[in-house]
Amino acid sequence: MAENNQYTNTKVQPKDFTSGWLIALIIGGTGLSLPTLYLGSEVALNLGLKNALIAFGIATFVLTTMCIATTLIGNRSRLSTYIILHFSFGENGAKIVNSIFGITLIGWFSVALELLAVAIKDAAFEAFDVKITQWIIIIISSIFITITTVLGIKSLERLANIAIPFLTVFLGYVVYKSINQLDNFSQLFDYVPETSTMSLFDATSILVGSAILFPVLMADFSRFIKNDKQSLIAVLGIAIGFPLALTFSAIPSIQTGEIDFIKIMNELNLVIPAFILLFISTWVTNATNLYSAVLTFSTIKKGWSFKKMTIICSVIGTLLALFGFAEYLFDFLEFLGILAPSISAIYVINFFWIKKQKYKLDEIVKWEFDALLSWVISSIITSFTYLEIFEITHAYFVDSFLLGGTIYLLLKMKRQSK
Repeated sequence: MAENNQYTNTKVQPKDFTSGWLIALIIGGTGLSLPTLYLGSEVALNLGLKNALIAFGIATFVLTTMCIATTLIGNRSRLSTYIILHFSFGENGAKIVNSIFGITLIGWFSVALELLAVAIKDAAFEAFDVKITQWIIIIISSIFITITTVLGIKSLERLANIAIPFLTVFLGYVVYKSINQLDNFSQLFDYVPETSTMSLFDATSILVGSAILFPVLMADFSRFIKNDKQSLIAVLGIAIGFPLALTFSAIPSIQTGEIDFIKIMNELNLVIPAFILLFISTWVTNATNLYSAVLTFSTIKKGWSFKKMTIICSVIGTLLALFGFAEYLFDFLEFLGILAPSISAIYVINFFWIKKQKYKLDEIVKWEFDALLSWVISSIITSFTYLEIFEITHAYFVDSFLLGGTIYLLLKMKRQSK
């Protein structure tokens, strides 16, 4: 592993290749975090378990399909997402796109920190009758996560190898204990919410938005993987890990009627193990978020070291958490569902059809207006379909992907025909 910049602007070298299974563990571990567990509970209590499982399945299918293509791009190019975007959008255009992703990733970092602080504060009170100030928890958690990120992706692998199997077994036990407290198993599927403001489509859209950065950012991880086959194994982290995490939170929520994870654990007399779980899971997830944010901004501010960039991004995210950014979580997810899918489509087409799977760093130009124009137009049209002014596929995140790819391909075909 390159100690200074984590290959932020260069190709990963063979000495640092790793297994797809280890990367799958890191990706799967991001699902075992407060934001994802919260979403699983929210969807289940609003739709019932049957419809919730349908939403989980549809969202996972969409995300997995997109991830397969972008995983192969990262593995074959050995470059980070943010360098890859230079080939599609140009050096200056990529800075615009990367800035949005960097801000988004810091936003996720902030949300997870804040939710973790609330959960730990509740756990400390429930288990030990101790009151802890929320801002202190946010700052201490941020310090631990920042140190892990500075050490690089290898430290995340080591942490995931220890934590993720434990977290999975623990949540499996929570599900087992929840089911045992029911009179019969059919009660889970018989549950019908009394009132709900969430439709199946709403739930699917929120779930896709919650993980839509995975297809865009998969290259950051797959570039370290040994070969194509191993990189596809890494996709199992989202294909299996994402719906499993959602289901793990959905079943206890229906059994207890609670969304708050600590309150669910209190109902099951598992507050202390949950306290440990929440810290470790958010540690893994947020270190991954911060790592990707640093890679983003490293392509914009190339003169700064990886360590310096990590500390700056961490400070910004911590300040957002202190000021309550988590209040805007759902709006945040919907925003991602509009902007991010079209970017994935554009750089998939650029790699496989325009560049013929060969990137040369000396061929990067300042601007690629076809990509920028495709992204802007598709985002504007998708905003209209999101607001239901008119409809295309009835799923605005799918609209974004199809529109971005189609417009970009047409513009490139027109240019080549001249």
